[in-house]
Amino acid sequence: MSIPVFVTLFVLFMAGVPVAVSLALAGVIGLEFFSNLPLLLVAQRMFVGIDSFPLMAIPFFILAGNLMSAGGISARLVELAKSIIGGIQGGLACTCVLTCMIFASVSGSSVATTFAIGAILIPAMVRHGYPRPTAAAIQATSAELGVLIPPSIPLILFGVATDTSIGQLFIAGIGPGLLVGLSLIIFLAIWCRLRGYGLRDGEDRMALWPAFKRAGIALLMPVVVIGGIYGGVFTPTEASAVAVFYALAVGLLFYRELKLRDLPQILRQTMISTSVIMFIIAAAALFSFILTRAGIPAAIGSLATDLFTDKWTFLLAINLLLLIVGMFIETSAAILVLAPILTPIAMSFGVDPVHFGVIVVVNLALGMCTPPLGVNLFAACAVARISIDRIVPALVPFILVILGCLMAITYLPFISIGLRDLLY
Repeated sequence: MSIPVFVTLFVLFMAGVPVAVSLALAGVIGLEFFSNLPLLLVAQRMFVGIDSFPLMAIPFFILAGNLMSAGGISARLVELAKSIIGGIQGGLACTCVLTCMIFASVSGSSVATTFAIGAILIPAMVRHGYPRPTAAAIQATSAELGVLIPPSIPLILFGVATDTSIGQLFIAGIGPGLLVGLSLIIFLAIWCRLRGYGLRDGEDRMALWPAFKRAGIALLMPVVVIGGIYGGVFTPTEASAVAVFYALAVGLLFYRELKLRDLPQILRQTMISTSVIMFIIAAAALFSFILTRAGIPAAIGSLATDLFTDKWTFLLAINLLLLIVGMFIETSAAILVLAPILTPIAMSFGVDPVHFGVIVVVNLALGMCTPPLGVNLFAACAVARISIDRIVPALVPFILVILGCLMAITYLPFISIGLRDLLY
């Protein structure tokens, strides 16, 4: 049964059929033609796939990100980051990374981070002499932090798919997120000096204290959300609702840049984004059920045990696999299909499931900013108003930096689970 299902899925992908539809059709074909199970299971398995309390966090974090963007929070975070680090040559590029790190601590989405921060900083970098493709590439790679620093929608999906603690995954994402962010900042500071970019980046920079006062209420948002989770005040799902109400209150009552007339459009954007993700989750649940019935996880586990003798060579192979998968398959779908298969195998090699979850998410997050299907690339190109082929050459040095961080995260587990072990 498995070969025709995979052939169907491959043909649908090559034909340009959306990921969710491809997964659902492949599952239906496998169920109808290669098993004796009733088609009623299609609706049942798809419903079971999204019938999960932790998944409620996804629409709330997406909504919180949209409210932050419309309510002036993202603009004030940019001002603060620029006041901290914008005075050096290349300061605007470094500001982009630092702002994405702060914004990611609430939004949980790299695409939301790209649009919210890129709409401000890409035009600013272009005005300061950065080539437009370079500015877009900096934003696309910086926004990857949106899925590393908690709360993170991909980490939520991994936790749901593998029954791993989402709280522990969130803690484990802090170290890798800081590593990638600081590595990009250091690289950009050196690279801009060598290339002669950002000579005027210190102009129009607000002093630190006024910028801090303007962004003070916005900065409390990640403190409330993340502190509430780790302090045991509320669960990650409840934290997402708190983030929404906080962003709404700040935008409406304090900054007063968010208007009631803006809410229908914000809710519409949130509904569309949530529907896409939930459709992928439901379709992936059906597809995973078919693979399990066909014995694919057991077969892959047996093959991996025969091919690899230790966890280090296994992790190297997994990194190569996920890097390729991330280039062609949407992150949510890849996690939901592959995580339940690969995590038990990783555990059999002695890999901590929380550490493995971070490795999976970092790999697939890299796919968000690599062609041909990197969603961050399309978002950054849309903001910068350039074609996708112009941004690809500018991406190479930043991708290499993140790949170096990925190797460190893979082979130095304490970067991910050191803080988890300390707290738990």
